[in-house]
Amino acid sequence: MELIGQGIVQALRLLASGDAEVWQITWLSLGISATATLLSLVVGIPLGTALALTRFPGRGLVVSLINTGMGLPPVVVGLFVTIVLWRNGLLGMLELLYTPTAMILAQLVIAAPIVTGLTLAAIQQVPYKFRLQLLALGASRAQMVWTLLKEARLPMLAAVMAGFGAVISEVGASLMVGGNIKGSTRVLTTATVLETSKGNFDAAIALSLILLLVMFLVNWALTWIQQGRRA
Repeated sequence: MELIGQGIVQALRLLASGDAEVWQITWLSLGISATATLLSLVVGIPLGTALALTRFPGRGLVVSLINTGMGLPPVVVGLFVTIVLWRNGLLGMLELLYTPTAMILAQLVIAAPIVTGLTLAAIQQVPYKFRLQLLALGASRAQMVWTLLKEARLPMLAAVMAGFGAVISEVGASLMVGGNIKGSTRVLTTATVLETSKGNFDAAIALSLILLLVMFLVNWALTWIQQGRRA
């Protein structure tokens, strides 16, 4: 309990003093995870919508793969992204390994199946008769899809929260593809691992509390939007 107390005091001290390194790590964490989440929306929402509205041979297998991807271990993602970005890998010539871009790519792989799966579930919850009614009233295919997305927008906000929470809190993939380089790829989770390995538990607890605070503020904002629109 004493360590936790010291960690809370240290967290408050770091935030109040405006420690440059802590703020740099915090902003980098937010930037990488927010970018990965936005990219996962670009990929996941159209894919989830298409899977919800179409039927084709092998669809069950594709949906099963997406549902499996929702629980992908970050270390496995980190391993394969590292292999792809390695100097002899498929994208090795781009020299992206141990850069924020590599971390965004890894987090995108983690978040995209989550957004896709939750979007698929949200669209499927809209009654099928509602789709038929829209078409009967003369709506085009694109208008029908847009209306369905608006109807499912509240549960789809849960996809945003789930995707962001998954990527900002993961450590395995970020550590493997980013390298935890000070001033370049060190984020809140990897910094916490580093301080713990050095025995600096008060600093590790402080970084963990800052991470929890960031997650709470982001999810609080999204929840406020979700519940406000529901009301």
